Amino acid sequence: MANCPNLLVLDVSQNRLTGNLPPWVVKTGLKSISLSGNSLSKSMQYPSVTSLEASTEGLKVLDLSSNVLSGEIPFDIGNLSSLLVLNVSRNRLFGSIPSSIGELKMLQVLDLSDNKLNGRIPSEIGGAVGLVELRLENNCITGKIPIQIQNFSSLTSLILSHNNLTGPVPAAIANLTNLQYADLSFNNLSQSLPKELTNLSNLVSFNISHNNLQGELPVGGFFNTISLSAVAGNPSLCGSVVNRSCPSVHPKPIVLNPNSSSSNNGSSLNHNHRKIALSISALVAIGAAAFIAFGVVAVSLLNIHVRSSMAQTPVALTLSGGEDFSCSPTNDPNYGKLVMFSGDADFVAGAHALLNKDCELGRGGFGIVYRTILRDGRSVAIKKLTVSSLIKSQEEFEREVTRLGKIRHHNLVALEGYYWTPSLQLLIYEYISSGSLYKHLHDGPTTNCLSWRQRFNIIRGIAKGLAHLHHMNVIHYNLKSTNILIDDSGEPKVGDFGLARLLPMLDRCILSSKIQSALGYMAPEFACRTVKITEKCDVYGFGILVLEVVTGKRPVEYMEDDVVVLCDMVRGALEDGRVEECIDGKLRGNFPAEEAIPVIKLGLICASQVPSNRPDMEEVVNILELIQCPAEGQEELE
Repeated sequence: MANCPNLLVLDVSQNRLTGNLPPWVVKTGLKSISLSGNSLSKSMQYPSVTSLEASTEGLKVLDLSSNVLSGEIPFDIGNLSSLLVLNVSRNRLFGSIPSSIGELKMLQVLDLSDNKLNGRIPSEIGGAVGLVELRLENNCITGKIPIQIQNFSSLTSLILSHNNLTGPVPAAIANLTNLQYADLSFNNLSQSLPKELTNLSNLVSFNISHNNLQGELPVGGFFNTISLSAVAGNPSLCGSVVNRSCPSVHPKPIVLNPNSSSSNNGSSLNHNHRKIALSISALVAIGAAAFIAFGVVAVSLLNIHVRSSMAQTPVALTLSGGEDFSCSPTNDPNYGKLVMFSGDADFVAGAHALLNKDCELGRGGFGIVYRTILRDGRSVAIKKLTVSSLIKSQEEFEREVTRLGKIRHHNLVALEGYYWTPSLQLLIYEYISSGSLYKHLHDGPTTNCLSWRQRFNIIRGIAKGLAHLHHMNVIHYNLKSTNILIDDSGEPKVGDFGLARLLPMLDRCILSSKIQSALGYMAPEFACRTVKITEKCDVYGFGILVLEVVTGKRPVEYMEDDVVVLCDMVRGALEDGRVEECIDGKLRGNFPAEEAIPVIKLGLICASQVPSNRPDMEEVVNILELIQCPAEGQEELE
């Protein structure tokens, strides 16, 4: 083999080779060397891998992973200036990371994981500006994370878990705009997380579990949906994700010491001053008490006058929708309570004109939806609940609405606030302008139908929204295409979630009647009182939604002399190999079968009659990520 002058790639990985690198390997011309998965057991220093005669078109890939190499990483590794991939993971290397790593300007992948490396991460590593993946996990590395990592503008993976790193998580990480995966778990990192991390718009995973971090988790972006397991093991972290409120910081009151004096000789004068101050304080206190007493008497007389007036003239709250709700402020101290969780709490037309029939958006099992405008110019959707008689108390209603208002995810419709009277309850949501998924699938023009890529992204977005709901212990109960809204960017947002939680008196019969418009989406366990209602009911509805999105057909369609149940139709067509009948005809063959068929099968599994056969929504999200084809060619499908 030494006599093969044109040899460019040597790959003898996954064998049982032992001993040293043979001398002929270190020859001019090799571009890639892969010896991973063998039993090479000598030191990297013998023979030195850097004795390769690197030219301008020299070695690009060096993979010695999964051997039993020992010793230190040679300092002259920096001589391999053309290196793109250096992988020496899963060996027995010790010592520190050589600073010469920073001389590898073209290096894209550096994997030193699963060794016995110690010492600090050298600041010189910032010189490897082309890094896309940096893996140093499962070593004994100490010290701080160097701020020079901000030089890795192309970095997508930063894996530093299971080391002994200390100090803060550097704000410099926020400069890694392409970062997708970060794992800093199982270290000794401390202090609070930088707020700037919310700027990392491409994050898929950020694991900081089992450290000594403290303070409030960043709010916004990825961190609104970060999983509990990714932040566990940090007892001093606070925020909604860890279900631990952050302590309020109040300014310390100014305390004047009455015993202080500018001179030790003025004690008699100070004593007189204290007497005068005491007399003034007493007079002020007496005056304040008298003023309060007078105010109480005045308010009492005013209340008596108002009550006598109200007894003669009943008061009604008139809405612009033409409905009158009589209500006595005497019997209802919380009459007309309007609460916004953030932003402006005033409406352009006033709180008495929220429900304008001209602005009605739609009707559902739980209420009628209107559109109105806040004083700051934002549009919101107002849902007038039609289940007032089932709401047990104002206290429980407000507690549950506040809980739902804290749930934030880019695939969920945000609950912005509420309006309460004993006979009228309104929920205030963000307004989504592009309408429902039902409209896009069934009411839209055929010339502007959803592409396969749009449909796949909608399915995946719904799955992520439901997975977050279930993570927050919320069951949707009423999943259907009319409750999935599409924003201007084509992203789906799941709406109407958790409304059943507002009705403590709700039983299965009432629930079924309230959401009977969801025919075809309801899990079979709704009809069986002995089966517990769980998140798997939502999974069933999701499965039906998947089939609806893929086929473009409604869950149940009534023909002239037949009723077609979508789930049964798709299952039969798939078993008979008639895949084309399972895809919306509007796509006209513009879809990848390698994605479409697994998605259809996933929908059928989710719509299984047996709840235990349905996957969890987190599993569904992972499956969809595996199903998705590579990015190549996706633009052609659109």
